[in-house]
Amino acid sequence: MPIPIIIDTDPGIDDAAAISFALHHPEIDVKLINTVHGNVSIDKTTRNALTLVEYFNKDVPVSRGQAVPLIQPPIYAEHVHGETGMDGFEFPPLTRTVKSDNGVEAMRSIIVESHSPITLVPIGPLTNIALLLKHHPDIKHQIKEIVLMGGSASRGNVTVAAEFNIYADPEAAQIVFDSGVPITVIGLDVVRTTNLPLEKLPQIQNTNQTGAMLVELFCHYRGENFQQGLNVYDAYTIMYLINPDLFTLRPAHVDVELKGEHTRGMTIMDFQHSQPNAQIVMQIQYEDFLDCFFSLLSYCP
Repeated sequence: MPIPIIIDTDPGIDDAAAISFALHHPEIDVKLINTVHGNVSIDKTTRNALTLVEYFNKDVPVSRGQAVPLIQPPIYAEHVHGETGMDGFEFPPLTRTVKSDNGVEAMRSIIVESHSPITLVPIGPLTNIALLLKHHPDIKHQIKEIVLMGGSASRGNVTVAAEFNIYADPEAAQIVFDSGVPITVIGLDVVRTTNLPLEKLPQIQNTNQTGAMLVELFCHYRGENFQQGLNVYDAYTIMYLINPDLFTLRPAHVDVELKGEHTRGMTIMDFQHSQPNAQIVMQIQYEDFLDCFFSLLSYCP
């Protein structure tokens, strides 16, 4: 039976890869794509999510989530993803519209109406997920788990200490880690050990239409250490859902630094804690990563 999921996202070029894979894999059933502020503004992330669903002609609803973090002003990453968030590919004109302008309530409805527990897949800041868990704690038992991309057991990528998705709304992240819902964390650590070599781009481009589209986006993606390869962060969540046995996990108690002048947004991962609140993805073999990436791509048109 396919895994029913809700993707909470801020597309974003690596988000586009994750969404492409999720929409086409037979073992994944995308019930909703919900948008959030992050890589670009909420108007742009929502347009990008709608654009991807329309490009693939999928009957998957899109809802618009939170435009700003819980407390701080929003931060964006146009310098990485381009002004639109998905610069580099000319998508057809958009005709679709959102199912709901209240993403939190849209998620709640999907979860309540589902006949089996839903897996939440946040691949952007955690504002929507925090509000969902805070306002509707009664639905926690209907959430199978949260598989999120964010945080780091070592260095960050926005500051020395903090990874972007957590730094963009640290208070929301702390609410999620305090929620008691099972959480699997895919952080910078595992991604940085297995990037996508640039010499693989022609193979990706020649695989299918989706591969060609992704390469156009990837060529405009200016993440860290671009010349050494692409860090396709958010796609790891779908890889994990399909092939969890390929990944090494360790339990840890995760807290988020909320006050430090130089450490705000840092994820403190205590692997010795007696009460872990998350499973941390620590490792995937490089060859397994490449095989998994191309396997996911092969299901796309």
